[in-house]
Amino acid sequence: MVKSLEKFLYETRLKRLGIYSLDRRRLRGDLIETFEILTGQECVDCSRCLNWQMSPADFEDIQRNCLSQDAVQQLDRTFFMSRVINKWNKLPLEVVEAPSTNAFKNRLDK
Repeated sequence: MVKSLEKFLYETRLKRLGIYSLDRRRLRGDLIETFEILTGQECVDCSRCLNWQMSPADFEDIQRNCLSQDAVQQLDRTFFMSRVINKWNKLPLEVVEAPSTNAFKNRLDK
């Protein structure tokens, strides 16, 4: 969108503009959303997304009848909980136990 930077590589444009990559911004947003869900600031029925499980037979039927193996793996990686859970578990306790969303964001950015 910045005409004077269109000839540069993506990483160079990001650096010159002082912004993070799309992947990093998406992850940051996911972690903030997770914080708000877990602290009750977002009204989400966590039992539906955290406790729901598909039987192996059901999953195999979906793979066999609807999707290729590559499509199933890609779909799994795009689910919110699949994207965020390992990253969330790696956060320091100081970040996870922030008293507010703004404190969480500040600690996360450090």
